[in-house]
Amino acid sequence: MPDFDVITVGAGHNALITSAYLAQAGYRVGVFERREIVGGAVATQEIIPGYRFDLGGSAHILIRLTPIVEELGLERFGLEYLDIDPLFFAPYEDGESVFVWRSEERTIEGLERAYPGEGEAYRRFLDDWRPFGRVVKELFLSTPSPLNLGRKMVFGKAVRGDWKRALSMILKPYGEVVDSYFQEERVKAPLVWMAAQSGPPPSEPFSSPFVLWQPLYHEGGMARPKGGSGMLTQALARHIAAHGGQVFVNAPAERILVEGGRATGVQVGGEVYTARTVVAGAHALETFGKLLPEAHRPEGSRSMRVGNGFGAILRLALRERVRYRAHPGDEARRALGLICRDRAQLNAAYGEYLAGHPASDPPLVAMSFSAVDDTLAPPGGEVLWLWAQYFPYELAGARRWDDIEDEVAETILDAFEVHAPGTKAKVVGRLFQHPAWLERHLGLYRGNVMHLEMSLDQMFALRPFLGMAEYRTHLRGLYLTGASTHPGGGIMGASGRNAARVVLKDLERKRV
Repeated sequence: MPDFDVITVGAGHNALITSAYLAQAGYRVGVFERREIVGGAVATQEIIPGYRFDLGGSAHILIRLTPIVEELGLERFGLEYLDIDPLFFAPYEDGESVFVWRSEERTIEGLERAYPGEGEAYRRFLDDWRPFGRVVKELFLSTPSPLNLGRKMVFGKAVRGDWKRALSMILKPYGEVVDSYFQEERVKAPLVWMAAQSGPPPSEPFSSPFVLWQPLYHEGGMARPKGGSGMLTQALARHIAAHGGQVFVNAPAERILVEGGRATGVQVGGEVYTARTVVAGAHALETFGKLLPEAHRPEGSRSMRVGNGFGAILRLALRERVRYRAHPGDEARRALGLICRDRAQLNAAYGEYLAGHPASDPPLVAMSFSAVDDTLAPPGGEVLWLWAQYFPYELAGARRWDDIEDEVAETILDAFEVHAPGTKAKVVGRLFQHPAWLERHLGLYRGNVMHLEMSLDQMFALRPFLGMAEYRTHLRGLYLTGASTHPGGGIMGASGRNAARVVLKDLERKRV
């Protein structure tokens, strides 16, 4: 008899979600994680005494569009979500600002007051693309088979009005989409900058879905687990244990065992653990390039594009709270700060990145979630995360990140200081997660937080590559989950849930 029904390699949030569904269904699950803490890029630790730092994703937006938390009953295992409103805050150097609230009407009214006509344009934009956003959400929550893609992308349900015009818009770069609705650059910039969080620039063809997703931000909202982003994965680990599963940390899988064309278990620290099924939640390059014996690596695995990094994050412990010049109130602290003057700034940063240079004037996403969660910092203190783009993993001129990290971190902090003067004087500690750090500590190859580039040729049925996109692999009993699979990166958990449904179906049919 095998040691487990299912062995999961890695304990990122998708891998834990797959494991939790399987354990809840009554299967014996073992999870093996190489680090000392579960969560992968959804983990929280006290890096500076008294300050709790997230190590990866922080804003929980996409998972709010799924039924995962309710289906797994994660509140019973210590997960408490704190709603965040306003959603987004865009400050400008002359003191003006734009807010996007959970309420569509409040957002529209604010835009209309500041920029007559733009509020109604935002209403048209939301109304036109809400059906499309909902269809994309359903696609994300399903296996990306040709049947599912065809069935769900029925244009009568996905678009409003003229489907020919809609199709033309869907094929455009997202920068052109905002131009077709809005006149004011200060309204366009936060929409474009939020769309850029997946990596591709505003000029990338076929990238419009990254901005057409905007209506769903109002539906699902944004939240934070109390105690840090990692409280989601801690709750998942407790759920697995409560359902008879075992989660091992400091237990790196060295090899996936293969016998007779099927996965039979893993080797961990010289020990062999057997299972009916193996779910690989590691990076696809790790799974196919290291964990599988060379004789069993599929040809298509050589086609995966990881890219050259694209972002870096400066995490700061502050002795006092952040105060924005454009809006000193707490509303600005609570929101996701979208700090981007215009698309010219974003395009210039991308141009430097293509040349192998860190952005000299980076756009930022500022997150000060201690504004809604006082467990993250001492009384009166603040944690502040500054995500910035674009930053290449491989630098021009044979430079190394270890040599320039302090200089680049100061560039990011200087860019924020313009909008919140005095922040530098409040810093008591910091962690700079540049692309080389992300690879070294979180296993994110070449610093890509999305695992693989989020371009059309690596999405849906082409992620991680053709023939391996439906969570099953070429080997019986071996399955995939995680950001390397459909629908990609971000704290959504859809990959974990989708993979669990595929594995459960096969286990119930005894196909494994």
